[in-house]
Amino acid sequence: MIKYQIPFKWIHYNPIEITPLLAEAKSAVLSLRNIPYQRAWVDVLQKMQLKREVAGTSRIEGADFTDRELDQAINQSAEQLVTRSQKQVRAAVETYNWIAKIPNDRPVTAEVILEIHRRMVTGADDDHCDPGRIRTRDVNVNFGQPRHRGAEGGEECAAAFSLLVEAIQKGFAQHDPLVQALAVHYHFAAMHPFLDGNGRTARALEALFLQRAGLKDTCFIAMSNYYHDEKIEYLSVLSQVNSPEYDLTPFLKFGLRGIAIQSQRLLDEIKLQVSKALFVNLAYDLFHRLKNKRTRVIGERQIKLIKVLFEANDMKMEYTELLTKTAHIYKNLSNPQTALIRDINGLGALQAIKVSKSEDNKYHIQVRIEWPTEITETEFFARIKALPKGKTYTFLE
Repeated sequence: MIKYQIPFKWIHYNPIEITPLLAEAKSAVLSLRNIPYQRAWVDVLQKMQLKREVAGTSRIEGADFTDRELDQAINQSAEQLVTRSQKQVRAAVETYNWIAKIPNDRPVTAEVILEIHRRMVTGADDDHCDPGRIRTRDVNVNFGQPRHRGAEGGEECAAAFSLLVEAIQKGFAQHDPLVQALAVHYHFAAMHPFLDGNGRTARALEALFLQRAGLKDTCFIAMSNYYHDEKIEYLSVLSQVNSPEYDLTPFLKFGLRGIAIQSQRLLDEIKLQVSKALFVNLAYDLFHRLKNKRTRVIGERQIKLIKVLFEANDMKMEYTELLTKTAHIYKNLSNPQTALIRDINGLGALQAIKVSKSEDNKYHIQVRIEWPTEITETEFFARIKALPKGKTYTFLE
């Protein structure tokens, strides 16, 4: 059993070892903050990031639920939730939403941390854990592998908590904000000041510090999702930071790599949304400039087809699934399937999509997201003019 000791120095690490990873993480954060975006679809991405964050922080603690149950926990009222896992998810969502509204100039005081814990366990774990209350005398917790013992309940736990808050107010400011975020995560988890909800509170507290490092609002990243994906290494590096020195280097290297990875993932998703918007805008512009009204109508329908493909994994869909997914687009036409095949062929001739045939003789249609960077106005109209007339098709023949 590894017993907790109050650190002599709260942020201690090897700067030479972490500098390259710190530079990479800060560069990724800066790129994420500077990329142009449309607010509407970034809001959707941020909801997705929050969902990943909440799922990750709950699953690390052993919560077992399906994606459907996760959606229910997020969208249903508190009275409709049944399982403890769902209630924990709901509490986590509300906690992260509350954190997002904390002004950057509000000090991270004991009251703020206690409030995070109170929100995280109320309605979910308050049947066995007092929300927002530090462990009292003889109330102790063991956790992790190898087994660790948190600060002794009572005086040691209260003293450790107070000293951490004091360090946050003073000594933390001497270090990079990303280092601060990871340090507070580690020390809170090592201390385990509450009877339950310590890991969730530690990761939420880290999220608050990351907000102040610039990862807030449209730049929020799901670090708990990273910790869940890398759970074995996550628990390993936590255990490598041993008292009394508390050399945070292993955990900082792991965490900084995660910040860079998660920032890049979100950046890639934003870039993909930018590419989709560019694709649709170019298609609208070119199709609406066609002189033939009938061709313009077909073009508008093809854009709707593209948008359906955008929603598929890798923007790729098997033909029969696409036929079902686009039924609402073609339902008023005399021969919907023929019209769909014609549209696929037309987009294929424009090289906006590609059609491939698998070994089991199934056709797969995929958007070529790079199309707007390749097509010229002259080439577009030349290809439109060269499209086969009538019912001369190549697809599905």
